[in-house]
Amino acid sequence: MTKELTLIPNETIISRIFYIRGKKVMFDSDLAKLYQVETGALNRAVKRNKERFPVDFMFQLNELETRNLKCQIGISSSRCQFGTLNNYGGSRHNPYVFTEEGVAMLSSVLNSKKAIQVNIQIIRTFKKLREILSENKKLAEKLEKMEKKYDSKISVIFDVLKSLMTEKSKPKTEIGFRIK
Repeated sequence: MTKELTLIPNETIISRIFYIRGKKVMFDSDLAKLYQVETGALNRAVKRNKERFPVDFMFQLNELETRNLKCQIGISSSRCQFGTLNNYGGSRHNPYVFTEEGVAMLSSVLNSKKAIQVNIQIIRTFKKLREILSENKKLAEKLEKMEKKYDSKISVIFDVLKSLMTEKSKPKTEIGFRIK
């Protein structure tokens, strides 16, 4: 049995997975960085193989989604994670996003060992994320059943447990200087 090689921390991949149109997706620019190719090269490879990427594998964000996403993730109007949207270069089109199936299909159009290795890792991370979400749901259901079973004196404990399960992580403070 060979030892599994981890190229990229799972946290890095998970932080690049977004929920758009009811699907977990990754941006073309993020995937390009992980595969160590240019975003344009990735998109050209996909366009050459359009029949492999139906709408449930990959789609392009519309203008409103792009604008809303920039606001949600706190990006100023002049910079964007998928390139610069001003006159100084960068992406001038709305980004493409890939579902888990689309990410899996990318390995067939990007013919490099790096792409295959990164692809395997991304697919495993999607799977792990699904398992975590499933376990969290099961735990919430068990707590709810237990709460109904026991009297109101213990309800305080259940309230604390529920708040811990739904508590969002606090944003990390940035280190360094910022020029205004």
